[in-house]
Amino acid sequence: MSKLEIIDLHVDVETETGPKPILKGVNLTINDGEVHAIMGPNGSGKSTLAYSIAGHPKYTITSGKVLLDGQDLTEMTVDERARAGLFLAMQYPVEVPGVSVANFLRTAKTALDGQAPKVRTWVKDVNAALEKMQLDKEFAARSVNEGFSGGEKKRHEIAQLELLNPKVAILDETDSGLDIDALRVVSEGVNRFSEQGDRGVLLITHYSRILRYVNPTHVHVFVDGRVAAEGGKELAEELEASGYEQYIKASAEANA
Repeated sequence: MSKLEIIDLHVDVETETGPKPILKGVNLTINDGEVHAIMGPNGSGKSTLAYSIAGHPKYTITSGKVLLDGQDLTEMTVDERARAGLFLAMQYPVEVPGVSVANFLRTAKTALDGQAPKVRTWVKDVNAALEKMQLDKEFAARSVNEGFSGGEKKRHEIAQLELLNPKVAILDETDSGLDIDALRVVSEGVNRFSEQGDRGVLLITHYSRILRYVNPTHVHVFVDGRVAAEGGKELAEELEASGYEQYIKASAEANA
């Protein structure tokens, strides 16, 4: 079972002038086998949602809950959330000089499972995951994200998803900076994960192009820290055609 419940979530972000409210009551439930796409204009709170669920210290949950299979993630440390089954693919993956991809992946797998994977099978699993992402075996010896192209960074994130196989994956603009070939490869990885049937995906994106390859079961429009509209894939197509203006205007009128 993989059920992520976001219940009336309010989140502040730390700024130079003090806390600033960003999320203002988000409600969202992701069940087994569902792919939820979140779309919205810049500054609407999409990435804030991702990072606050994952436990980034810059973001403070002031009220509400986030439950994963009934466990309250908001009471957990970042590593505890990961062991509970949460995964975050970052919009801007950070460089980790001196730590090889192979060591990073093995350390992450060991931390999640409580024991080290068997060397022979693990090497095969890593090579297979990299091959699916069209990354060669030598990639495993490189330092994490150091000197990686934008496409390599995003494909590496999905290779992690394949190997760690969490309950719920939050993908923050995984499609940004990808050419069409890399977008297809990344999308295939997301589909392999979701097609297991007992996993959940929260996909944050600005554009509908990735949704040509990853079929969402639900689409949510984010405006001003709230879900402004919900629907199916047709909503994403509507947004591609007409943009966010009507939702921004409605939000402004509601807050006037």
